[in-house]
Amino acid sequence: MTLRIDLHVHSLFSADGVSRPEELITAARAAGLNGFAITDHNTCDAVDYMISHGLMRADGQPVDGMLVIPGIEVTTADGHLLCLGCVLPSSLKGMPSAEVCRLAQEAGGLAVAPHPYDLFRAGIRESVLDTLPLDGLEVFNAATTLKRHNRKAYDYAQKRGLPMTAGSDAHHAGAVGVACTIVETDDFSVRGVLEALRRGTELEQQYLSTRQTIRKTWNNWFRLRRKKRAAQPDG
Repeated sequence: MTLRIDLHVHSLFSADGVSRPEELITAARAAGLNGFAITDHNTCDAVDYMISHGLMRADGQPVDGMLVIPGIEVTTADGHLLCLGCVLPSSLKGMPSAEVCRLAQEAGGLAVAPHPYDLFRAGIRESVLDTLPLDGLEVFNAATTLKRHNRKAYDYAQKRGLPMTAGSDAHHAGAVGVACTIVETDDFSVRGVLEALRRGTELEQQYLSTRQTIRKTWNNWFRLRRKKRAAQPDG
């Protein structure tokens, strides 16, 4: 079975995300995906929400043909780290990346470094990557600042023999599925996809359009502005 999975998606539970989980699922279906990983910044609140609303299952099985993989993008002391296939606490921000890798793996998940080399977006530096027990590397990020960052990530993954992933890094529903990871498995479940990722992948690589990039920036600006206003006292 060939599955198309976007392994890097944010919801409004991320500080810079704008879309409800329901909108992400609708967008994923429209993009022809079989699933996606919900990887909000420093929180798994979207996972709790989706399970409680019947949008995903705690046992890792799909719902109505759509598989949502639990995950989180942790802002470690060394940069961003994707933890896929596990639920971790929101208290990990600022921890060493090696420790977060360990916690993800102990929880049955995979540790994947996203957008490495993109220091504008907190990519982990190569000197630190060399020390990490990674399960994979995001070698194509549709929202990367410079395309050469993806090329360098690909070369590094080849050098280390790491499984490669691709993701949209969507922060709004319109970007879901722009890039995705293709796996082969007979087990259509979170466990099956994680095992397939370890064996090897194919990638669908397409960058966000100018319109999608502008929308991402525009939506984020308005969201942060609303949060700032809400924090201000009346009077």
